[in-house]
Amino acid sequence: MNDLYPLTFHPILKERLWGGIKLGAQLNKPISSDITGESWELSGVEGDVSVVSNGSLKGTSLNTLIKSRANELLGASVVDRFGKEFPILIKFIDAKQDLSIQLHPNDALAKERHNSFGKTEMWYIMDAEKDANLIVGFNQPVSREEYVQSLENNTLLEYMNYEKVKSGDTFFINTGKIHAIGAGVLLAEIQQTSDVTYRVYDFNRRDKEGNLRELHTELALEAIDFDQKDDFKVSYENKKDTVNPMVSCPYFNTNFLHLERDLIQDTTDRDSFTIYMCVEGEVEVGNEHGDTRVQKGETVLLPASSKMIALKTAGCKLLEITL
Repeated sequence: MNDLYPLTFHPILKERLWGGIKLGAQLNKPISSDITGESWELSGVEGDVSVVSNGSLKGTSLNTLIKSRANELLGASVVDRFGKEFPILIKFIDAKQDLSIQLHPNDALAKERHNSFGKTEMWYIMDAEKDANLIVGFNQPVSREEYVQSLENNTLLEYMNYEKVKSGDTFFINTGKIHAIGAGVLLAEIQQTSDVTYRVYDFNRRDKEGNLRELHTELALEAIDFDQKDDFKVSYENKKDTVNPMVSCPYFNTNFLHLERDLIQDTTDRDSFTIYMCVEGEVEVGNEHGDTRVQKGETVLLPASSKMIALKTAGCKLLEITL
């Protein structure tokens, strides 16, 4: 029997050296630390698997649901590609301080080294303090030798491309691209299910035990894209009360919905789960088996078996994610 209603999950909160309090103050997360950097909203990562927080399935883990009802929940085509693993990881991130400068390996390298997916990701800026920025890519062509020398000479920052950001800005970070989230940025992140990160520079910071954090200099050398590319800023329309495409890649598709009235979508032929991240306002999200209300900073998962999705709102902004 198919009775899969819109599912919400308990957030998995992560302390980070660079974290702050905005996940609690702005997104109403139950933080217990003033260095809370991440809220994992939907995760199938071993050791950090999301658990349903609403309805008759409350207390059930995401992976348990997938094992018993994979095609209904994920979609047959998703199961064909990824098996019974949830293929993406959904987060909110609060950077009180700069994150380390880092990059992620592609699928082939991640599989070979870590038996993991690679990590392609995108960011939607929800809030940015004055003069907040991101590091995305190089500001000039850089050879492998110049890059290595810059690490040895502590001059890497001279080669970094800084992007000043504001609310609504969106960035696509493909594998191999060097990057860092800057201080004062609150964002929504959509990524492949992977926790593989190669940290290459950390501003010589020390953790709470006084130790320098581990760098992955050698691992990163084979994974990094040294080309200077202007391919990361996402341009998208902001038409109200419709679906605005943002990012389409092999690992996820993301649309932007700026709704001022109700919207009903026929999803009979959508052979994929649908996720909504509410980045402003609130909305009642329903399918033929029930509905649930989500507000700014909350995330909801609708099963692939949904024949329709009803979004009832007086005003909200949503990121819609499918495969």
